Amino acid sequence: MSKKATKAYEAELEQLQIALVESQAWAIAQGRKILVVFEGRDAAGKGGAIKRVIEHMAPRQTRVVSLPKPSDREVSQWYFQRYVAHLPAAGEIVLFDRSWYNRAGVEVVMGFSTPEQQADFIRDVPGFEHSLTEGGVQIIKFWLDISKAEQAERLEARVDDPLKRFKVSSLDAEAQVRWEAYTEARDVMLTRSHSAHAPWTIVATDKKKKARLNVMRHLVRQIGAPDLSVKVKPVDADVCFPFEASALTDGRMAR
Repeated sequence: MSKKATKAYEAELEQLQIALVESQAWAIAQGRKILVVFEGRDAAGKGGAIKRVIEHMAPRQTRVVSLPKPSDREVSQWYFQRYVAHLPAAGEIVLFDRSWYNRAGVEVVMGFSTPEQQADFIRDVPGFEHSLTEGGVQIIKFWLDISKAEQAERLEARVDDPLKRFKVSSLDAEAQVRWEAYTEARDVMLTRSHSAHAPWTIVATDKKKKARLNVMRHLVRQIGAPDLSVKVKPVDADVCFPFEASALTDGRMAR
């Protein structure tokens, strides 16, 4: 990225962070309950996007949830139970860095749950999310999409970067080896869990900084606070767009 492009990125990033701070202040005053779900393949940029979103937001009203492997007790519970404990109360914004959709993604590909459990999940998740929205929770779901070549480059870069030590996972190698299986699981998940009350928004992330800006633009518009002091650009439809089945095959999403 050129110096000029970097300066333009940093300038818009600051404006969007101001817009998010003002949006959150309004949401707190309104008692809004906002849940933001970030899903995507390994190295798609979920953590980086979340970091920029929350950088200046209110710490007491903002939580990032990234749950570890479930305990033996949690495995025996209703599948959604451990996630429910982290849902937002009035005035809160909660961001899930991966969510209950693990059951439709990595668990399908790696066999971490049974086919019966996976079928139950994909049948039940629209109703679960509908119950949340009926309870006043606004659900904003992002699928961060990345090409196979870009993922390979980012995964390789992690290995030699000491500052990215905690991003390296034993599953990283499987991301490329099982690319087609992950694609199939993604397609089923998006198709079966996209709904009017909890729609998916797709973000193309090969250009990481452009993706972050569009995530933030979309969030500001979804929160919908009036009278912001800064102008927010429209979302770039080539980067960030509502999910529709045709996007899986018309070149807009990686295969």
